[in-house]
Amino acid sequence: MSSTAAAPGVVASVHLWRVPSRAVPRALGYMAADRLRLARAPGLRFAKSLGTGTGRTFTLRDADPRRWALLTVWDDDAAAARFDTGPVVTGWRRIAEEEWSARLRPLASRGRWSRREPFGSPAPFPWDGPVAAITRARLVPWRARRFWRAVPPVSAELHRTPGLLLALGIGEAPLGLQGTFSLWRSAGALNDFAYQRPAHLDAVRRTGVENWYAEELFARFALLSSRGTVGGVEPTATTSRRSADE
Repeated sequence: MSSTAAAPGVVASVHLWRVPSRAVPRALGYMAADRLRLARAPGLRFAKSLGTGTGRTFTLRDADPRRWALLTVWDDDAAAARFDTGPVVTGWRRIAEEEWSARLRPLASRGRWSRREPFGSPAPFPWDGPVAAITRARLVPWRARRFWRAVPPVSAELHRTPGLLLALGIGEAPLGLQGTFSLWRSAGALNDFAYQRPAHLDAVRRTGVENWYAEELFARFALLSSRGTVGGVEPTATTSRRSADE
């Protein structure tokens, strides 16, 4: 992948696993057990075990019980590399029929997740390779219906934007704790969606006016490396987007 050298510092990792239907109960058990095992991981700054879905409505209709994700943030690349061969990841690999993982360096981050700033305050550095974005929000319950009505047109816009390589919904709970992970061929492609698409711009405006979120976070990352496939395809090897429902 074409890029300039990434600055040293905090590293984030995303793991995405697809399990066969028979392994769904075991995956649910791993989600609970991972919290204890992650607490003992050297160099770990932040971790979230996540369910996934299409992100098209952020309701229960989106949920995919066969795809699970893990987001981790590390002191450095060495700590992330050690974790990748440790018991948490190895356990998931035993039950998964497909895996994709990515190593990321934060480029920018705004907001909080569980009252923390998981990616810190990244120092800018030059990057011209693929980028990833994570959004996460904790909805104000009595404003959730308005949020859900705004999601479908934004999702449709997202999946039509050139340069999108992968998009999926992520969540800590079926409802109320919602987010997205997206992968883009370039920062320019991500900026086109973020700042040029009418439905997304309207949703951003309404967020400020209607106060949908009790907590929110927006972050973007340099994609340092990736391995594996999603739906049988390596996302950065494609010229069109891959979605979690494919």
